[in-house]
Amino acid sequence: MLEATLEGVGFWCSGLPSWQAACEYLRLGVRPEAAPARPTAQLLAANERRRAPETVAVALEVALAACHAADRDPASLPSVFTSTHGDLAITDYMCAALADDPRTISPTRFHNSVHNAAAGYWTIGAGALPPATALSAHEASFAQGLLEALAQLASGSEAVLLVGYDSQSTGPLGQVSPSRGLLGGALLLSQTPSPGRPRLQVSLSCPADPPAQDTAGALARWMHGNAMQPMLPLFEALALGRAQAQLAAGNGQWLSIGISHD
Repeated sequence: MLEATLEGVGFWCSGLPSWQAACEYLRLGVRPEAAPARPTAQLLAANERRRAPETVAVALEVALAACHAADRDPASLPSVFTSTHGDLAITDYMCAALADDPRTISPTRFHNSVHNAAAGYWTIGAGALPPATALSAHEASFAQGLLEALAQLASGSEAVLLVGYDSQSTGPLGQVSPSRGLLGGALLLSQTPSPGRPRLQVSLSCPADPPAQDTAGALARWMHGNAMQPMLPLFEALALGRAQAQLAAGNGQWLSIGISHD
């Protein structure tokens, strides 16, 4: 059993541009009337903000929101960034350019094509010197990111920032690696119990009769088809005050997450 205190949450998806908006949608069924098309990536300088793709923008938006909610200095935190695909739109562009005319490849897009682009932008924008980890585990990406963050806490880190994100896929990649919309979520986790903040108890198992993946929640239906959708049962449980959530962790394994709200 691994445990952590949840100090802060960040959330952004198409149509629900904050954790507060997501909670109001889940509890009251209402959505903002004029949600922005993409996050602002306010952590970055203006030039970097213009160059940053939407995957970087959403990752930095939710990461900063979680830090603010926890009243933590972003520069002081080790971080774990997890994405199923990275930026598939840029990957599609790169493949098409290599096939048609390799000399036309944009250096900026090439720079943003790497899977750890969001983690790199975060460390630069936040001035964060602690380690930043970037990982991918297909449909289990968020669950494995959560395990990595908890392992860092168990090995001595006082607090860890976890960020999950994915965006729209395009072109031929949209057929083999489908994803729609833009989605990001972040959790600020710490070792220290804190009155009034949820406490997570997480265990990993390989059940003989694995549960069906939960796609019935309102957030899961709203963001159906996004590659980071598997993280949403945990965010719904947090928003609605539920005591448990389960996340598929890959290879027949599941994370059982108990949530103590007192």
